[in-house]
Amino acid sequence: MRALRRIRVAVVGVGYLGRFHALIYSRMPDVDLVGVFDTDPGRARTVADEVGCASHACIADLLDQADAVSVVVPTTAHLSAAAPFLLRGIHVLLEKPIAPTLADAAEIVRLAGVHDAILQIGHVERFNAGVMALAQRIDSPLYIEAQRMGGFVERATDVDVVSDLMIHDIDIILSLVGAEISAISAVGASVLTEHVDIANARLEFANGTVANVVASRVSDKTTRRIRVFQPRRYLSLDFVAQTIDIAEPHPVEGSRSEIARQRIQIEPIKPLDLELAEFVRCIRDGQPPLVDGRTGLKALEVALDVRTRIAESSATRI
Repeated sequence: MRALRRIRVAVVGVGYLGRFHALIYSRMPDVDLVGVFDTDPGRARTVADEVGCASHACIADLLDQADAVSVVVPTTAHLSAAAPFLLRGIHVLLEKPIAPTLADAAEIVRLAGVHDAILQIGHVERFNAGVMALAQRIDSPLYIEAQRMGGFVERATDVDVVSDLMIHDIDIILSLVGAEISAISAVGASVLTEHVDIANARLEFANGTVANVVASRVSDKTTRRIRVFQPRRYLSLDFVAQTIDIAEPHPVEGSRSEIARQRIQIEPIKPLDLELAEFVRCIRDGQPPLVDGRTGLKALEVALDVRTRIAESSATRI
């Protein structure tokens, strides 16, 4: 892998989230934002003018100009959008989920490996300061409870709540447990769209850990929390408030113990800024990313299994 001084980066797809990718790259030192592409040329020109780079009429125009690219397009287009860059050995940050199918995901991972390209998957919550602080305090989780609930957002109607929201917590839980899943059960329902809008999944791991995961995009209140129970310690992360509550037994006189509680306030960090900085650092240092292609593939595999279990449970109620 060649050493790079200034890293030339492009953004493919500058809708709501892709625009932020372009804005962040445009502010990075030692990074040249060489151009953006979008299927809506007007949108591409607007964002290009905002960040001070060129807009391009087709992806092919970027292949000879970029060392790396953020691909921020609908999930169904991930393989077709990422493949031209991977075939050239151009490093790719691909938004989550990695692909709509395991076959597409496996091909994306294969292309990155064959052509020596860094592939980072945009599971941005891994770069949440609270999640990183929580992970440092966990060693042997027995039971995990995750809730990710919020109001309806029109732009997310092309996917179900598992792919849209729950996959964040699936990825986090997989990283915390570090064991293979032995069983999955799940239920869900469509409320406002033709896709599942609220879901509950139970993940059982080979090491005995159990996780219960709830995701909803039809709630009137925003709740983003993960609770972890492990021997002699309970931890609860509030993603919104960026606090970690810890409870653990504390010895007092004699053989008695009482519960000692503390709240840790986490210094907020913009997760997307940190995620893109990690991508650039990995390119510069030739290091694998925290969330590589295989990690994204595993999260997708579990998410698709959850969707299958939801479909099976729905069929039995008909």
